[in-house]
Amino acid sequence: QVQFVESGGGLVQPGGSLRLSCQASRSILAVDGIGWVRQAPGKEREGVSCIDITYDETYYATSVEGRFTISRDNAKNTFYLQMSDLKPEDTAVYYCATGYCVPYVPPDALKPWGNGTLVTVSS
Repeated sequence: QVQFVESGGGLVQPGGSLRLSCQASRSILAVDGIGWVRQAPGKEREGVSCIDITYDETYYATSVEGRFTISRDNAKNTFYLQMSDLKPEDTAVYYCATGYCVPYVPPDALKPWGNGTLVTVSS
């Protein structure tokens, strides 16, 4: 089973940027889909973005479309989430996730792993 460790979270002002990383214990090509989910206190888990490994397609939640970019580095067994123009509503714990990557990134299609990394967007 592939293991994942998230990093890169922190405190940032609205409009700022952060780059999250997910380090996998083996090739990320061994899974069907990889991506990110997030959960804010008292809120439901939300799918953020994902990559379908088989078809090399990427999808984003409507709330982050145009602001976030997902990418991967197969040689490093790592994938990333570049977040720009961050908003207070982006505040959440972000988790690496695996599962099925489909349009609009429904949260039930992706299973989170690890302890997550906290992103706090506040002035």
